[in-house]
Order: sequence, then structure tokens, then C-alpha cells
Amino acid sequence: MNRLLPILLVLFLAGCGTVRKMESGSHTIGERLAVSIDGSWNHLDFPGIKPAQVWTMEGIAVDELLIYSGIKDGQMMHAEGSAGGKQQNFVFRSTMQTEAIVAMLEGVMSRDNSVFKLTRLEPYRFGGRQGFRFEYEHIRKVDNVQLLGVGFGAVDRGELFALIYHAPRLTFFPRHRAQVEAMAKAAVIR
Repeated sequence: MNRLLPILLVLFLAGCGTVRKMESGSHTIGERLAVSIDGSWNHLDFPGIKPAQVWTMEGIAVDELLIYSGIKDGQMMHAEGSAGGKQQNFVFRSTMQTEAIVAMLEGVMSRDNSVFKLTRLEPYRFGGRQGFRFEYEHIRKVDNVQLLGVGFGAVDRGELFALIYHAPRLTFFPRHRAQVEAMAKAAVIR
């Protein structure tokens, strides 16, 4: 997705995408995930980003919160054809173990040959379900910016739910990390 950054900016300027302000409070994402936010986030909607919702505080070129809600068995984790035919596709399987799910998410975030390094993986209660939490370092290929990231996820009734946040390691990641951690802690899978 990061490889598409220049294209996404052009699409926004051309009017093909929308930005919607998400105010503090509770929000339902998809049919079954509820998140509570403190502060204003911007929800970006443009062609080729599904099945994730993309939110940002500082702007798409700076930070991203990827929200996956109710990803079903066999569903592709990125838009088909969004990154060209020569890149690997990643599909969620409800039988995947935690390590395989995180490896799949790593693959999605590094499809453009960006560098991804998992630094921590642990059990975590997410959405009221037994899930996982992971931390990572990420170097975007498009601009070589060093990012830090944190992700949370759980599988419930064969569907994947996840929040993944990353931002430049200096200034921006520490600025919003506590908000993302609070959002993950208060998330509810219905």
C-alpha cells in the first residue's frame, strides 16, 4: 500500500477519494467491531484500499491506522490488482495460527519490498476475545522512512479483526501510541 502513496495523493486531489472526520466516541467498523476513540481521526476512503479501513491523525504520508473488521475465510487482505500482477497475494484462512496471521499481515505491509521486522509478539485480549499483540519496525520503500508499529488482532467465529498502527519512529509514533493502545483495549467484537 505504501508504494501507492503518490497515486493515492493524486486520486485525492482529483476528487476520487474522500476524507471523513471521525470524532471522539464509539464507532462501529463493519458489522461486528466497535472502537472508541479520543480525539479526531480522519477516515480515508479511496479505490483500492479494501478490505482495510484507513484512518490517520497526521495525514496518509505520515501515519496510518489500518482497521480490519470481519475478514472472512478465503478473503484477500488487499485489493485485487492494487499492486500489480507480480506481487504475492495474501489470503486470510480461519485456521491460521497467530504466527501465520502476523506473517500474513507482514506480507501485506511489505508487498512493495518495504522492510518489515517483527520485534515482539504476545498473547493479548482484543475485542473481548483471546488474541494477540505485536510490535514491529518498518522501513517504507517509497521514501525510506523508518516507522514503528503496533498491531492487535483476534479471530472470532472464523473472522479476523485487527488494528494496526504505524508512524515515523521519531515524534509521530510516540505522539499517538497511547491513543491506539487505548482504542485496542476498549475495542469490542460483537
